[in-house]
Amino acid sequence: MVINMKDNRRKEEHIENNDTMMVPKATLQRYPIYLKALRHLSKEGVSKIMSNELSKLVAIEPTTIRRDFSFLGKMGKQGYGYDVEILIEKFSGKLGVSFDEKIILIGMGNLGKALLNYNKWNNVVGEIVCAFDINTKKSLKTSIPVYDINELENHIPEGCRIAILCISSNIQETVDRLVENGITGLVDFTSEHFIVPKDVIVKEIDVVSSIQELVFQTNAMKK
Repeated sequence: MVINMKDNRRKEEHIENNDTMMVPKATLQRYPIYLKALRHLSKEGVSKIMSNELSKLVAIEPTTIRRDFSFLGKMGKQGYGYDVEILIEKFSGKLGVSFDEKIILIGMGNLGKALLNYNKWNNVVGEIVCAFDINTKKSLKTSIPVYDINELENHIPEGCRIAILCISSNIQETVDRLVENGITGLVDFTSEHFIVPKDVIVKEIDVVSSIQELVFQTNAMKK
């Protein structure tokens, strides 16, 4: 199959939004950072924010912030600032984020517990509402219910679409059960091959490959 590399680069560099403007990929990648900060500000009762004030929270230059915000349309007046709630609504619409997203965790070993304590998704996505493991005694040390994996069908939350996989055995069987119970998105920490239907999205998190890539890049810089 022949691939048009020029067209592919164009698609990588810009992601089209619902309006007529094209949002650069680098800009889109900063939107979740802004959204997290804005959600935090909203919870603190802040209604207006200047770009230089937001800059201190997200460690991004005010000029970059203003340029990134310009893709959302006319959002604020000079000297007046941005409306926090309007920005949250705009960013949520662009990113398709639901703050009520119910996420489940499959596997409560060391990795699963570390992810449960990971706080960088606060104010950005939903929350992990429960976990499943072969050892339910692990629930004694966690902030969420941990159910026996054999009772998955009885405890999976209504409307749940996303599961995080942190298991090392019975992976395909578990994935099949998750899909049968409405899961359409999987965050995969297993590093094992498994098959899913075409309408299920899998996001693979391969730490080893990331480290290998980093080693290659740092070695290349020495040359």
